Amino acid sequence: METFTFRAMNTDILLTAQGSPSRIRDGFELARRFIQASEKRFTRFSDSSELSELNRSSGTPFQASIDMFSVVSMAQRFFHLTRGLFDPSILPELQRVGYDRSMELLRQQGAAPLFEFLAAGEHPSFSEVDLDERRSLILLPSGMSIDLGGIAKGWIAEQAALMLSDFSSACAVNAGGDMFLIGLPDGEGKWSVELENPLQPDRTLTTLRVNPGGVATSSVTKRAWKQDGIPRHHLIDPRTGESAITDWLSMTVMAAHACEAEVFAKALFIGGPKECEDIAHASGIQLSYLAVDRDLKIWGTQKNLEYAYVH
Repeated sequence: METFTFRAMNTDILLTAQGSPSRIRDGFELARRFIQASEKRFTRFSDSSELSELNRSSGTPFQASIDMFSVVSMAQRFFHLTRGLFDPSILPELQRVGYDRSMELLRQQGAAPLFEFLAAGEHPSFSEVDLDERRSLILLPSGMSIDLGGIAKGWIAEQAALMLSDFSSACAVNAGGDMFLIGLPDGEGKWSVELENPLQPDRTLTTLRVNPGGVATSSVTKRAWKQDGIPRHHLIDPRTGESAITDWLSMTVMAAHACEAEVFAKALFIGGPKECEDIAHASGIQLSYLAVDRDLKIWGTQKNLEYAYVH
């Protein structure tokens, strides 16, 4: 297997491929350019991105690119399938609790103080976004701004892997924990995917044996900070407008598509032990999940636990 790493989307990107080295190098370069171009389109941390333009257009129809329209359409579908636990319109809440700049800058500069005048729920529902598929027009309700960071990262990883697959017999793209796997390495019946210890990210808690498709992990320990002395993390519970309170440290989901894995990793984490199984079943999407609690115990149904073997 050939590998290539670089930095994009405020995370480490790992490209892996099997086949002719010269062909793979061309595939790596194509995937890299696509990922970097997509980052410029979907980031909320640049005023010149298409997402920022969309947010500034709230209240008026926005002529979206094919890629932007596709991701927003998927986001609205997942909003309904997760009963609103996946909600891109929580951007004001993210900003309220201090996540108003990239994580790299947030760690360097510290979080802005809490401002209370923007309370949870003081914006329209994401279900009110109007989509005109024929003309690729998006109408955000007046006052709405959205964050597509997670779902866009999953979509980008899958699209980049599909591009890379034209140059290789088996390949994978890992965008900071959002993965898409195509084919199988020679001599292997599954892909081996390391599940990191949430309390010690440089150590492996267990190794997953997974089929080709999407894998995503959401954790409260990586994108975490303090605001006025209060611990915060980026997984916002739309019902409260605050960082989700749960017994779990991380949630890993395996599904047919990277976007599905990414969205449900967040939604099941927020739903917690009492709601996650019902949410997963009611969605109608075929997925498996493994959660890690504060004692580093791995949770899941018996079938799901078969994906992991402990070191």
